[in-house]
Amino acid sequence: MAERDAVLFANEAFYRAFVDRDVSAMETVWSARADIACLHPGWQPLIGRAVVMDSWAAILGNPQSPKIRVRDPQVQVHGDAAVVICYEQLGEDFLIATNLFAREGSVWKLVLHQAGATAGEPAPEGPPETPRRFN
Repeated sequence: MAERDAVLFANEAFYRAFVDRDVSAMETVWSARADIACLHPGWQPLIGRAVVMDSWAAILGNPQSPKIRVRDPQVQVHGDAAVVICYEQLGEDFLIATNLFAREGSVWKLVLHQAGATAGEPAPEGPPETPRRFN
């Protein structure tokens, strides 16, 4: 369970950087060693650290960028790689996101983020004292 919690922590750090509009924190979340890629909804694929980080600087620097909230993250750990599939809530609308992490030493770093349209939405949230776990 510790690995899953570490991956969830890394995923939360990614969304915290997004919410806080913190470019420096966003740069820290992403791998500086591995090849990285990002697929923002409606954008062309972005491949390579320079273009991915430029995209985040533009998004985080735009006061019109939507506020986002992560919902219902589900984690799968596969050795030194991990996948988080979650919903991104933007107002009343939802996107579905896939975040791929690679273990670098004892830290999980983001190597791929992809978000896009979904017809679904997360399950209703329960009380805070009963977090939902996925195996």
